[in-house]
Amino acid sequence: MSKYSIYELNQRQQYMMQMRPLLRKHALFSDGTKDYRTPPEPGENEKVTLTFRTAKNNVDIVWLCHESGKIPMEKQETRGEFDYYRTEVQLGTEEYRYHFEIATGMLHCYYDRMGVTPQVRPEYSFAIVPGFSTPDWAKGAVMYQILVDRFCNGDSSNDVVTNEYYYIKVYSQHVENWEQYPADFGVGEFYGGDLAGVMKKMDYLQNLGIEVLYFNPLFVSPSNHKYDIQDYDYIDPHYGVIISDGGEELQPGETDNAKATKYIKRVSDIENLEASNELFACLVAEAHKRGMRVILDGVFNHCGSFNKWLDKELIYEKEVGYATGAYISADSPYRDFFQFHDENCWPYNGSYDGWWGHDTLPKLNYEGSQELYDYILDIGRKWVSPPYNADGWRLDVAADLGHSVEFNHQFWRDFRKAVKEANPEAIVLAEHYGDPVEWLRGDQWDTVMNYDAFMEPLTWFLTGMEKHSDGYRQDMLGNFQNFEGAMNYYMTRFMTPSLQCAMNELSNHDHSRFLTRTNHKVGRVNNLGSAAAGEEVNKGVMKEAVVVQMTWPGAPTIYYGDEAGVVGFTDPDNRRTYPWGKEDQELLDFHRDIIQIHKRYDALKTGSLKFLGGDYQVMCYGRFNRRQQFVIIINNDYVEREMEWRVWPAGMGRETRLERIMFTQPESYSLEPVVYEVKNGRLKLSLPPNCAVILKNIGPK
Repeated sequence: MSKYSIYELNQRQQYMMQMRPLLRKHALFSDGTKDYRTPPEPGENEKVTLTFRTAKNNVDIVWLCHESGKIPMEKQETRGEFDYYRTEVQLGTEEYRYHFEIATGMLHCYYDRMGVTPQVRPEYSFAIVPGFSTPDWAKGAVMYQILVDRFCNGDSSNDVVTNEYYYIKVYSQHVENWEQYPADFGVGEFYGGDLAGVMKKMDYLQNLGIEVLYFNPLFVSPSNHKYDIQDYDYIDPHYGVIISDGGEELQPGETDNAKATKYIKRVSDIENLEASNELFACLVAEAHKRGMRVILDGVFNHCGSFNKWLDKELIYEKEVGYATGAYISADSPYRDFFQFHDENCWPYNGSYDGWWGHDTLPKLNYEGSQELYDYILDIGRKWVSPPYNADGWRLDVAADLGHSVEFNHQFWRDFRKAVKEANPEAIVLAEHYGDPVEWLRGDQWDTVMNYDAFMEPLTWFLTGMEKHSDGYRQDMLGNFQNFEGAMNYYMTRFMTPSLQCAMNELSNHDHSRFLTRTNHKVGRVNNLGSAAAGEEVNKGVMKEAVVVQMTWPGAPTIYYGDEAGVVGFTDPDNRRTYPWGKEDQELLDFHRDIIQIHKRYDALKTGSLKFLGGDYQVMCYGRFNRRQQFVIIINNDYVEREMEWRVWPAGMGRETRLERIMFTQPESYSLEPVVYEVKNGRLKLSLPPNCAVILKNIGPK
């Protein structure tokens, strides 16, 4: 029995609590960056040092907790306002999960990927997969997405000819006016953009600061978007080189089938195909010479109905050198490449699996054909190997591939292995909506297009708009609590190597342009009209979004033309042409300058992130490492806001100075330095409407 009475114990506990400073929970921090995990991407059976940060002289003990028990950590360093506790652990070959426990006096708390918590939450543990890494070149890299047909026409001799062929009930059309808006159903409209045009604009892309080119599909296809691939082995000559017309000129008044047959002869002429592949190899070599990387779009869930494997359009049926398509005969060598629903019906007349029911997008049946399976793995290897040397794949609708979840995961394991064996520095990046965690365990994808942990929460916070412009929610506009919660949660679904190269986009080919979302107009081009996409837009909000994009963990990815002020409702209106000679120059200059800021500082590419506070329409966060500390503040309100922020948890002293390195407003921006004083760890700042500011710690006087 205790020698103290209950009253005496209570008095003693209160005394101890009064004597010990309160736990400064805002100082508690760790993550998977190199300051807190050394090495940050350890190999199998390697030792790794883990670090935890606390306020100086504020805690009694820190434990590293994992499934085998707790390890007391040693305070090895005091620097400024912080103590750093470390311990070394021996990894094996399996995933290693951990969190931290902190004690000071009678107070205990835990720390995991969601932050400080009073209880253990295994689902938010830190995770290390020994041997898993993502390419260093992709971490924080500035990417640029190009829909080739709409970027630049550098070679008019390869343009699609009007009425060259008939596909999805429309004739192909060559659009003469580069500035013409896309039609509501414009799959057959071709503006003439090509790889020669990209080559012509390499100086522009390099001066903008681009580090990675991501191309929408380039392979042979009868559509302008090319997500219905006809031949995975060749670049489409209409994007590449057309030397020969296949021996036949197109004649007006010919039957649809005759036109299609001549189109096939044109795009399948081996001279054209080989020349187009050679041009692509030259483009990649030129990009590499300029320090840029190249990512291809891999559409492997489905192909196109033009594809010789299916031949639904009946254009290969009587051509010499081609086997019978699976749509034509049950004896086709490609019969198992597709899944048919009526085995007794020939021809099948639409009774095969199409992606989302589209008969022009026949789903590939990998379970039914090892030949198909092996062929696509070979394609994965081919384009990241010499002589093409692409730097990776973006995988279209990757979670849809296959007919079961189990098969899907096995395919991507094999695909990753094939690609990494061919080019260990290649990236495997998937399009994915929803929780990607099952694919991001180190054995399948490297990362994803970041909808859940970037595009969607940021769009809701800054515009209140759904990403297609299909809805507006006042309750989401400026809702910092929702933004912080969504970002914190969804970032836990990534291991740090995956998060650092996640594709952070504001716009892309599937969704409305971000600048259009700032006008709060709900709808699509067919009911609102093309002009509405550019009405009442707010460039101040656009710049706020770009500031976040360039200061957030991940790879900031610009959809071609966003930097020049291109607007547009969702597909196809978002696929307008780049406005060469008519750019919004102020917005373009702003992009160029903020990209340089992003590239100049490691903390903005691979540093830590910590929220520092927020309120309705405003937020503040820090990006930092041991050498650089930044504070980013957004005022999305339509009135001036004066606020005070606790900034010292972003790794800086309580008495220091912050220098402004970027300041944005709706009609202008400034790089003029302004110095602000931080007193007792706090910063007071007054910000005008719709502005953003980036502040860099420059230390005390």
